[in-house]
Amino acid sequence: MTIDIDAIHKALANPVRREILAWLKEPEACFPAQEVPLECGVCVGQINARCGLSQSTVSAHLATLQSAGLVTVKRIGQWSFFKRNETVIQAFLASLHNDL
Repeated sequence: MTIDIDAIHKALANPVRREILAWLKEPEACFPAQEVPLECGVCVGQINARCGLSQSTVSAHLATLQSAGLVTVKRIGQWSFFKRNETVIQAFLASLHNDL
């Protein structure tokens, strides 16, 4: 698997994006009111509500995380559901451990 280390560093440079990743790590605790099973991911509307930022700002943060490969998105009807991409996150952490 090839990961874009620079894109991941850029994505992690923003505290809001790091916070979103932390929330997605424990979605049961952070998004208990979601009606769709959390196995599908967390609805973008739930993330928007928790962030307290404009929809366009949150969408830009999620796009950056997705572009870096840190999250995946699944469309169900008109909704987008986001999950952490644990494979990429673990590969990034291993790369840090081995290279630094």
